[in-house]
Amino acid sequence: MDNLRPLLWLSLAFVLFLMWQAWNQDYGTPAQPETAGQEAEDPDARPEDVPDAPQFEDEDDPRAAAADVSEISPIQEPDRRQFTVRTDKHELLIDTRGGTILRADLLQYPRDLQDDPLVPVRLFDHRVRGYVAQSGLTHDRVNDRAMEGRAPSHHANFEVDGDHFEMAEGDDTLQVPMRWVSDDGEIEVIKTYTFTRGTHLIEVGYEVRNQGDSTWSGRQYRQLRHGPTPDRESWWLYTFTGAAYFDGSYQRERFESLADDPIQQRLHGGWVAMIQHYFVSAWVPGDDEVNALYARAVPGEVGEEYLIGLHSAEPLTVRPGESGQLQTRLWVGPKLQDELSQIAQGLELTVDYGMFTFLAKPLFWLLDLIHSVVGNWGWSIVLLTILIKIAFFKLSATSYRSMARMRKVAPKLQALKERYKDDKQRMNQALMELYKKEKINPLGGCLPILVQIPVFIALYWVLLESVELRQAPWWLWIQDLSSRDPYFILPILMGVSMFVQYKLNPPPMDPVQQKIFMALPFVFTIFFAFFPAGLVLYWFTNNLFSIAQQWYITRKIESGEDPDKQKS
Repeated sequence: MDNLRPLLWLSLAFVLFLMWQAWNQDYGTPAQPETAGQEAEDPDARPEDVPDAPQFEDEDDPRAAAADVSEISPIQEPDRRQFTVRTDKHELLIDTRGGTILRADLLQYPRDLQDDPLVPVRLFDHRVRGYVAQSGLTHDRVNDRAMEGRAPSHHANFEVDGDHFEMAEGDDTLQVPMRWVSDDGEIEVIKTYTFTRGTHLIEVGYEVRNQGDSTWSGRQYRQLRHGPTPDRESWWLYTFTGAAYFDGSYQRERFESLADDPIQQRLHGGWVAMIQHYFVSAWVPGDDEVNALYARAVPGEVGEEYLIGLHSAEPLTVRPGESGQLQTRLWVGPKLQDELSQIAQGLELTVDYGMFTFLAKPLFWLLDLIHSVVGNWGWSIVLLTILIKIAFFKLSATSYRSMARMRKVAPKLQALKERYKDDKQRMNQALMELYKKEKINPLGGCLPILVQIPVFIALYWVLLESVELRQAPWWLWIQDLSSRDPYFILPILMGVSMFVQYKLNPPPMDPVQQKIFMALPFVFTIFFAFFPAGLVLYWFTNNLFSIAQQWYITRKIESGEDPDKQKS
């Protein structure tokens, strides 16, 4: 028991945690099914990416009378084209077919600081990832007959006056209207994207003008579509990519699971999203709006693709000679927790801190508060680490006192081992007597550290998931806390600090264990060499203050100044 020291516990816990992440992602992942996109298409079949009418348990509910869009067919228009929109936050490529956002570049977030010139992060990307935002309208059934051509789905072609729209200097908003007219000329729909300076939130509105002699009744739908994800870029640092939604609690789904277990449920308020490391896209309805939430796999151009979307439950009714409006919102940007929390309940949970979110959120709040004072995320990490060390000072002191006593009696332990090497039962009895005499708790060095492990894991996720730290500089050669140290200086310093800690700990009696413990600093130096610099900075800072505290306590006890023994 005397060889179970905190360093080993903490190291093993951290390694097992990362291994569990890798296993949880990889184990049992189903093989990608063959796409049906290669089969011959029925020109009269409805597109699989247009949602069915919302269905509810109460068949008498008037909202269940929505039109079945199964007869809607893709519309191929010869004048289909694409246009661009540029604001202070985005540069978008939009298709006149449905107003689908094909590409979204986040202008304030470079992909890599090493690029020259800098290239922005591309969130939506229809060519490489099949990742787009689609939206449209469906018309309710009339006399149990689908009214095709009476509402523009995302397959309908819109008219747009211009090839490029840009937010002018000094303007706070930019509106991009798109026009669609039914074949008989009775229904006109104006779909408008509204961009506001200073935010990644986009408003999408529809104005339906009924110029016919019968009532128009329809609903809006909006969905996010994503192609298959590539193999994980790094075994060391897994982050989730998939679909998510909020139905009173935060839910997320791996893309592969949608092929086997599609989702269809009623949603009051809430939101749907596609999430990845640092960035998120999300359709956000009104707080009181009722929708049918759906998520499933569909055949696509780049393999099997995945949808998550919302279809309005309440129809919009427009009488002849009148007009009606529908509104929704789309977030396309980074996971900025303060902004996301103000847009919709639970949207900030897309910054996924895992099982220790209840610890991670206050840790980020404190880290952000420190940053608001010092203005540097690197020094904020250092100061937060010091505060955590202060909070656990008493627990750490208990652990270090136990290890110092073990170190002090190490020669006696070795003598007992030699004396009773052939009588294990007698040796254990002698060890217990020695522990009692010297007031040593064999687990005293381990348990206080085990209490701190959840805090460490929570902080690990804060530093890994928070986009605020992405590409944030610290000092000298560290110009990006979210990337590895380019010269491996921090990992080497961290390894040296672990070696010093090893020397301060009581030596194991078993020669094999001595070799294992001697190798740990070297192993973890390699292990941390590929971790983000911010994580290594935390670990190194934590080690430095741990060494200082442990050295002070060890010196006091070895000089005979043991406070516990003095009390007795």
